[in-house]
Amino acid sequence: MYDVVVIGGGPAGITSALYLLRARCKVLLIEKQHMGGQIVYSEIIENYPGVGEVSGKELMDGFKKQLANYNPEIINANVKEIHKEQGHFAIMLDDYKIESKAVIIATGAQPKNLNVPGEIRYVGRGVSYCATCDGPLFTGKDIVVAGGGDTAVKEALFLSKYARKIYLIHRRDKLRAERIYQERLLKMNNINVLWNCVLEEIVGNNFVTNVKIKDLKTGLYTCVDVSGVFIFIGIKPNTDFIFCDKDENNFIKTDSRLATSIPGIFAAGDCRATHLRQVATAVGDGALASSMSIDYIEA
Repeated sequence: MYDVVVIGGGPAGITSALYLLRARCKVLLIEKQHMGGQIVYSEIIENYPGVGEVSGKELMDGFKKQLANYNPEIINANVKEIHKEQGHFAIMLDDYKIESKAVIIATGAQPKNLNVPGEIRYVGRGVSYCATCDGPLFTGKDIVVAGGGDTAVKEALFLSKYARKIYLIHRRDKLRAERIYQERLLKMNNINVLWNCVLEEIVGNNFVTNVKIKDLKTGLYTCVDVSGVFIFIGIKPNTDFIFCDKDENNFIKTDSRLATSIPGIFAAGDCRATHLRQVATAVGDGALASSMSIDYIEA
């Protein structure tokens, strides 16, 4: 029986595990894919205090190295569901279960799909959700970036090092990204912002060849020849396995102690309903969730 099982190996999960191990708790960290979370795909992190400018991978390598000092128990597994069993929790994996006194859910979120014709068909053949992974493949080519928030603008700036021309498609007349990134983007000669526009269709043969764009003000359609489409329109939480109170977008609702509607289960990081999702806030969540879980099992 574990004191606490932490589900998710991103910034929030690693921080939770670190604090719990320092408190001499018996901890298991479960990660479905790779340690570090989605942030490892970010090319530049500039707003995490104390480290200057680093890539997401570099930042999370530091997190993992520090956690390793405490000999964590980590497994690669998919959590199917969690339910209460005689005063403790049963965490159901694909082919066995794990028991714990408390649980911290830190499963993060993943990129949203645009849900337009051609998107799924051309994933890996021109459609991408990861600039760091696929950007170099589009060196000297024309591409589209869909979105107007922090991620879209930052990734467009990164892609500008490779692409010949970038069309940033945004459905509003102003960007939602941090002001400093907006200023940089609007100075770029090879980035053209298409305001009040949406991507309607992705077209191709074996690979993407063009996109259909709709102007929301005029209702007119334009076809633009491109080789790649990068989609950064927000995130969806990885919370389908847990049946607790959630908001309309499936993010887990918590109180000020990060407790969910199920006593003994806490949520931290991007998977919970919150107004800001950054590495810094995920780390704070991880620290608080660990403290609250200890209070719960010691009560």
